[in-house]
Amino acid sequence: MKKIGLIGGMSWESTTEYYRIINETVREMLGELHSAEIILYSVDFYVIEQLQHEGRWDEAGRILADIAVKLERAGADFIVICTNTMHKVARQVEDATRIPLIHIAEPTIRAIGARKLERILLLGTRYTMVEDFYKGCYAGSGIEVQIPDETDRDEVNRIIFEELCLGVIREDSRVKMLAVIEKAIAKGAQGVVLGCTELELLIREQDVTLPIFKTAELHAEYAAKEALR
Repeated sequence: MKKIGLIGGMSWESTTEYYRIINETVREMLGELHSAEIILYSVDFYVIEQLQHEGRWDEAGRILADIAVKLERAGADFIVICTNTMHKVARQVEDATRIPLIHIAEPTIRAIGARKLERILLLGTRYTMVEDFYKGCYAGSGIEVQIPDETDRDEVNRIIFEELCLGVIREDSRVKMLAVIEKAIAKGAQGVVLGCTELELLIREQDVTLPIFKTAELHAEYAAKEALR
């Protein structure tokens, strides 16, 4: 079994889901008392969020790259960044080590392609929705990416950072998210990508008529299968 190097803590609520899903997937595949071999480095999210807010991405990238080096030295065979937004610095992390990084967009694009969908709504932090580091991964896939309008983007971003990252689940925020999804359906969206790992704590499959693609769940399952490949 390959050892999985997890860079987590962004936020720790979603990192716990990675840990659970990876181990459950390994147990399902191998049976008995099997579990995954995981090396986890969990950051202080306050520090990372401040760097994001101040636009100091190179510094944030150096922190994660340094962590990846430590995970490699500890015996990790590949790296998983347990968050969508920090894939903005994925290249820095990849360049710092000799082991591969599994990008969070890869398993999601495969899952959308398997459903033969052509147009999806992307929800996530403002950085993920607006910038190209995540959406650019869809280029050439035949999948069109929609994002909410500016007002809704601000509200989605607020809910993520002021509520979900603090472990706060509010029903009125779920209603707001579902209203954003309904607008996208009216514009032809065929599926919803939860491009923030915390959103999986709020939006449930039974709430939405469209297929939901949970990036953290897909990422974690893919990592577990890669460890056993």
